[in-house]
Amino acid sequence: MHCSRIRTALSARLDGEALPPGLTPRRLDDHLAGCRDCRQWDVRARALDSAIGSACAPQGDAPPPAGGPAPVEALLARLRPGRRAG
Repeated sequence: MHCSRIRTALSARLDGEALPPGLTPRRLDDHLAGCRDCRQWDVRARALDSAIGSACAPQGDAPPPAGGPAPVEALLARLRPGRRAG
């Protein structure tokens, strides 16, 4: 199994999406057990997802749950021109 396909599946799983056709959760986990590079990629992807969630949370609020497009969309909305930081 190619690591690029595994990483696509890891991204899908992190976002709460369905895995690519022909790839089961067990196959994904089996690959991770034997592939250090993909395990490290997964750790970095989860950390990035968490950081984006934290950056999107209004000050004083808890960050939104990990995964899905909402954290990215919220961050982009905060970065659009004309919006005052606050």
